Amino acid sequence: MKARSLVPMVSVADIGQSIAFYRYLGFEVRNTFTPDGAIKPTWAWLSSGDAQLMLAAACEPLVPNQQAVLFYVYTDDVAAARGSLVEVGLNPDEIATPFYAPQGEFQLLDPDGYVVMITHT
Repeated sequence: MKARSLVPMVSVADIGQSIAFYRYLGFEVRNTFTPDGAIKPTWAWLSSGDAQLMLAAACEPLVPNQQAVLFYVYTDDVAAARGSLVEVGLNPDEIATPFYAPQGEFQLLDPDGYVVMITHT
């Protein structure tokens, strides 16, 4: 077996709120599912270039400090990416330059407490 791609699917409290957040990172909605009789979608597929993410409505309340997944989002200009997120009112951490990311990286929390690392490598 050889995997052709890997797409994470994460549980979120509110699909619409998560869609709005990930749009700031360049993601677009490719598909959603709303069960008959429901007013909100319970699933969504997002993509940005080769990056893909699926969102599923959580069955139980989420605890932000227990989200044990890190999302790494790669961009060509870390400083510009951080600036654009600050401009829209998000609160990204300061840029750090660990040995593995000499052009910098920063952390941003999504609405459910998932850590999104923005980096260049």
